[in-house]
Amino acid sequence: MTVVVRLSLAQFRSYPSLDLEVGMPVVALAGENGAGKTNVLEAISLFTQGRGLRRAEFSDMARAGGDGTFSAALVIDGEGGEHRLGTGLSAPGEDGRALRVCRVDGAQAGSPAAFGEHIRLVWLTPDLDGLFRGSAGERRRFLDRLVLAVDGSHGARVSALERALRSRNRVLEEDAGNRAWLDAIEREVAEYGVAVAAARAETVTRLAALIAETRDETSPFPWAGLALEGEIDALVASLPAVDAEDAYRGLLAAGRSRDRAAGRTLIGPQASDLSVRHGPKDIAASLASTGEQKALLIGLVLSHARLVSAMSGLAPVVLLDEIAAHLDPRRRAALYRSLAALGGQVWMTGADPELFADMPGDASLFHVTPGRIVRQR
Repeated sequence: MTVVVRLSLAQFRSYPSLDLEVGMPVVALAGENGAGKTNVLEAISLFTQGRGLRRAEFSDMARAGGDGTFSAALVIDGEGGEHRLGTGLSAPGEDGRALRVCRVDGAQAGSPAAFGEHIRLVWLTPDLDGLFRGSAGERRRFLDRLVLAVDGSHGARVSALERALRSRNRVLEEDAGNRAWLDAIEREVAEYGVAVAAARAETVTRLAALIAETRDETSPFPWAGLALEGEIDALVASLPAVDAEDAYRGLLAAGRSRDRAAGRTLIGPQASDLSVRHGPKDIAASLASTGEQKALLIGLVLSHARLVSAMSGLAPVVLLDEIAAHLDPRRRAALYRSLAALGGQVWMTGADPELFADMPGDASLFHVTPGRIVRQR
């Protein structure tokens, strides 16, 4: 089990400084809204690729009134022993730009991907409550986060695809008659597009298989049926990668006039959707009640945490923001049992400390007030 035993913050959000010793498998943070509970989870979520659970700009994470820099550091203890991880925002250089800094055991790391050798993270926040009724873009971002947790190269592939698509859109707008240039760009789009779609398909297939193997019809967290929807996804599912790239290039070439009129590329992984069904009821997740959707999402995230553990060999640290507030006592008790079975450390937040009364004995409860955290038990 990978356990965060110490969290240190400086000039981060509402914390001028913080030195929090933990180490227990379950950590609960209780306090009023606005006290800074989610800020703690966000700081931990920075120890993976991306911008953390809020998807905020790094400059926005620096404490108001500070010098614009911040730092976050973890001491973790796992099967590989104890390690020190650090990240933050540096002071601006001569070019006026502040840079993200990443360190592992005091040594500079090239990127946050280096953290993946020591810690994996899974999270669920209230912002995801409307996932099944929201836009396809929201579900794609959710899916790419699921993929990234098991495949550290996925973020680079997605970024490369986005750059190639921007280049194609720009050429279509400014020099649509330049076929040689478009052919070259579309070759790149097809290569990255098929790679992104294939990585998503592999994760969805593995996750669906795990759900099928472990599903419990009596669980208060219903199992999810998963599928990918989109033209590129159908190509990847039915053709070898090389043939899928050729077919995608053909679609791109045939759609140049249409895409130029639209101002964007209409076919590709950037237009795919993650279809989720409420398994026991066999209905689209979007048609389930609000409570059913919440339970379905929790079940999906728990299954993903199991997949991360199985594929990486590291039980993930699970971050659950305001998770228990809208659960009845039966589901809350079932959640705590499910979390204990994951085998990884869990961090939870909630306004009412009574929500955590049924936590297992190997748990710590902290009271959070602005800029300060005190252990309660």
